[in-house]
Amino acid sequence: MKRVAIVEDDHGLRDQLVRILKTAPDVKCVGAYESAEEALEALPGVKPDVVLMDIRLPKMSGIECVARLKEMMPSVQIVIVTVYEDSEKIFRALRSGASGYLVKSGPPEKLLEAIQDVTVGGSPMSPHIARKVVQHFLLLGPTAREDDRLSPREREVLDMLAAGYIYKEIGEKLNIATETVRTNVKHICQKMQVKNKMEALAKHMRQK
Repeated sequence: MKRVAIVEDDHGLRDQLVRILKTAPDVKCVGAYESAEEALEALPGVKPDVVLMDIRLPKMSGIECVARLKEMMPSVQIVIVTVYEDSEKIFRALRSGASGYLVKSGPPEKLLEAIQDVTVGGSPMSPHIARKVVQHFLLLGPTAREDDRLSPREREVLDMLAAGYIYKEIGEKLNIATETVRTNVKHICQKMQVKNKMEALAKHMRQK
């Protein structure tokens, strides 16, 4: 059972997120907070596995809250859920310790997929957000072809990730289990010597 907390100041959206979490049999909502200050006080005692974090909060920003939470709870996984799509906020959030970045307009199943993804070492992002991250790394220039070490199936999975498919969609298209896709991604990261899926995608795109 994955323990998930929410930090969102909009009452209606906060309730909506709670309802979405309740639809998943392996997810438990352990708290919903309207401010960073409230979350920072409560979350160390609640001990969530994943925190869904808004950026625009009443006083302290979600980005600052991410940084403080990671200092207090290094193992917690934080996914930004926000309306902001500008590159400056994306990279500030990721540098602060967020593991994923979703826009609020995404469908509920994407949110639940992101929770599954982040708990096994993934970095879930809305496709156009992922594209901005990849484009940032493309500007850094080419790198060595570390993806040559991948098996044909792993390369196929990596190409589909680069095209914006989520794990469930990749599994359906390749006729393999979603958990098998996650295992492939884990092996891809190990072989490419990167920490997560987004770093693997960035290297992959720079080698194109």
